[in-house]
Amino acid sequence: MSGFVFSEKPIEIVEGDGAFVTDSNGTEYLDMGASYACVPLGHGHEAVHDAITDQLSRVTYVQASYPVEIRTKLYELLAETAPKTVDKVWLCNSGTEANEAALKFARAATGNSKIISTKRGFHGRTMGALATTWKDKYKKPYEPLMGDVEFVTYDDAAEMAAAIDDDTAAVIVEPVQGEGGINPARKKFLQRVRVETATSGAALIFDEVQTGMGRTGTLWASEWADVVPDMITSAKGLGNGLPVGATLCRDWIADNYGSHASTFSGGPVVSAAVHATVSTIVDEEIPQHAADMGEYMIREIEAAAEEHDLGVRDVRGEGLMVGVEVKTGANRVLRDLAMNHQILALPAGRTVVRLLPPLTIDETHVDTVVDALTEALD
Repeated sequence: MSGFVFSEKPIEIVEGDGAFVTDSNGTEYLDMGASYACVPLGHGHEAVHDAITDQLSRVTYVQASYPVEIRTKLYELLAETAPKTVDKVWLCNSGTEANEAALKFARAATGNSKIISTKRGFHGRTMGALATTWKDKYKKPYEPLMGDVEFVTYDDAAEMAAAIDDDTAAVIVEPVQGEGGINPARKKFLQRVRVETATSGAALIFDEVQTGMGRTGTLWASEWADVVPDMITSAKGLGNGLPVGATLCRDWIADNYGSHASTFSGGPVVSAAVHATVSTIVDEEIPQHAADMGEYMIREIEAAAEEHDLGVRDVRGEGLMVGVEVKTGANRVLRDLAMNHQILALPAGRTVVRLLPPLTIDETHVDTVVDALTEALD
């Protein structure tokens, strides 16, 4: 075996259907991580499968300098469903690439270099995006990184306001921190950042790589925050499992983006998958379902924790982006869930169990998870 970056788990996945995956031994697992929120419609969704198959029968790949019908339709769909005026679309291949582009665009459009990020924030692993990521363990081996980056305390409006000045090119922020522990920002914090960046002329970048596509109960987290940023980055859930990213921009950014390109920007097959995914999420009102299921999940976990005096410090999140902060290590709980209850979930730091299921789950799936957590934490 020659793979060396990922530490593989002893579960070989061979099949997926809806909210479940099956391993090589025939064991079925409830997928409450959706591979870091990458399959919002569940595994093997028919509309996405059919769109990909149809496009493969037409043309597999055409570089973005040549118009292709499905890519054009995708541009239009993303522009229509994005917050008002954030309607210029750059397509790429991942979340880190979307953030990398946003940082470049901000510097080009403003003529400034200073980037403000947040403590405990995560924005990717390429050199520019990595420079705006908080944890040293991700950064140290690759330093020196991109310079002129300043970190402020997440959700601290006063500290953020003091950091933003006339030399600031951009503020990049997650409406809900994912890797940092499932930490939702307060609306008034995000709104204050919008006011301060607008006043200084800096670009406001909402990193919605994880929060977008209905994950937090609205199509974009910026909607419940009642904020229109200058750029939104998206990826994970965008293609229901296919590799894709997008940077959505306002006109003033798109008109002054500098010089940028990517060979595989908006490939036809990926564009077909994204168009089918976004259309289904919107047409079937998946974000509202995610909001309802997330509220139910948090309520039920809190009730179980109180009734059984479980080792739970906090349950928090938005929509179906839920974190359960436990008193014991999260990895121990995750192993128990996987091996003894056939539930796959994720960590968000050392003490938070991260639940990012397909947005199509129902109450029976939630009840299964609550029962398993109760046993694992009792």
